[in-house]
Parts: sequence; C-alpha cells; structure tokens
Amino acid sequence: MDTFSSIRIKTEVVKDFRKFSKTVATTHSEALEAMMTFFIENEISPHQDCGPNFQKLEKNILKRINALIAIIKDIEKNQTKPTMVMLQALFENVEPKQKLLVEKSFEQLEKERLNKQFMARLKEKSEYDNKKEGKD
Repeated sequence: MDTFSSIRIKTEVVKDFRKFSKTVATTHSEALEAMMTFFIENEISPHQDCGPNFQKLEKNILKRINALIAIIKDIEKNQTKPTMVMLQALFENVEPKQKLLVEKSFEQLEKERLNKQFMARLKEKSEYDNKKEGKD
C-alpha cells in the first residue's frame, strides 16, 4: 500500500489544482506526477521563458505542413486532374475530334487520282531500273 505525505499549499491554489486534476487524471497524485514528468521530459522550467522552445517546434511543424502541401499539389497535378479529365470524357460521351470531310470538285478528285497513278508508275519504274542495274 502506498504511503501518503502532506504538503502545505494555499487554499486558492488547492482549489485550482483540484479542478485541473479532475481533467488530467483520476487522482491528485497522478495529475502531479504527469505534470512533473512533462516538465522533466521536455526540459521546461516554470520559471523559464518557453518562447524559443515552442518557436523551434512551430518552425518544424510548419516545414512539415509545407512539405505535405507540396506533395498534395503534386499528386493533384500529376494524378487527380488527368484522371478526372479522362473520366469526364468517358461519362460525357465526348467523341474524338475528327477531320471534317470537305466536299471536293470532280476536277480535284481527278487530279488526285492521276497524281496517285503517276506516283505508282514512277515507283514501279524506279524499282524496275534498280533491278535491271543489279542484274547487269
């Protein structure tokens, strides 16, 4: 069984401690022990200004938050937006852009046909000439 000891504390301080203790722990001893552990582990003194320690902590947290923001922006840029565009295209039944068929005149069609025939004959002739030179 634990033994207890008494400490003389002002009545106003005891009232405040009891309110605080109810929110932190089940007993006053556990609350006081948790407070002492916190001060010892974090190397904080009640008589010391906590500004520099907390400022370092705040800077580290802000750096981590900025890194997370950069990661999220990169994911959004390279993964989310392209995927969303593809899904929208699928669901909206967007047809791919096709070249418009332009009505051509008979003369233009005839020129194209003759040009294709001429190119085919030219190719045949050059292949024939190449074979002929190879045999000689």
